[in-house]
Amino acid sequence: MRKRIIGSFISCLLVLAAGSYLAGCATIEGAGKDLKKAGEAISDAARDASS
Repeated sequence: MRKRIIGSFISCLLVLAAGSYLAGCATIEGAGKDLKKAGEAISDAARDASS
């Protein structure tokens, strides 16, 4: 029962995140910029974690 509730909660969060992402970048150029920023953030986090 608990796993089902947690799974539903995570699914709802993913749907909300996807909706926010799609609403935030209405063009292909905007999507590219968002993906670039996400990649930079991941790289920075990995660099910080390794040092």
